[in-house]
Amino acid sequence: MTRYVGIDPSTKTGLVILDKHGELIDAVEITAEGKDPSRMIDIIEQVMSSIEDNDFVTIEGFGFASQSGFLLGGIGWGIRMDLYSRRISYDEVAPNALKKFAGAKGNVKKDELAVHIYKRWGFEHASDNVRDAYVLAQIARTVREAKRGYYDGLTAYQKDVVDVILTPPVKKPRKKRGA
Repeated sequence: MTRYVGIDPSTKTGLVILDKHGELIDAVEITAEGKDPSRMIDIIEQVMSSIEDNDFVTIEGFGFASQSGFLLGGIGWGIRMDLYSRRISYDEVAPNALKKFAGAKGNVKKDELAVHIYKRWGFEHASDNVRDAYVLAQIARTVREAKRGYYDGLTAYQKDVVDVILTPPVKKPRKKRGA
């Protein structure tokens, strides 16, 4: 069964699963109690218990301006390492690309993004993490369709996001100082 999964890794991780038609299977915010690293492991295990081997997964990239970067990095890398160890490939989407795909600007506030998500897909949820995961699941679905040659119905900015995932820009090596 084809499923599309969006993951917004955080201390309140958003997880959304869509079926092959883009219909909602599950939308949940995953949290855990206790002290770290036990709490982090619990969140990672809860996420991974929802993932099936044939899922198409998209995960939100790291937000480098975050005040809790080390904690979120631990959860994010934990999920990525588990996906890797299970040989489940995933696409990573920058936070501003997620917003762009939903029809907003990169600096849009979370409540404004909720309006864009509702207008585009009719999806509502109290958690901004779950809303982000929903957009990520839609991106996973769209990328899979684009790989099969279907770009129908995409806006120009959605196509831009998909194209960056399918053909990432080549990073130029940084020049050494004094060289």
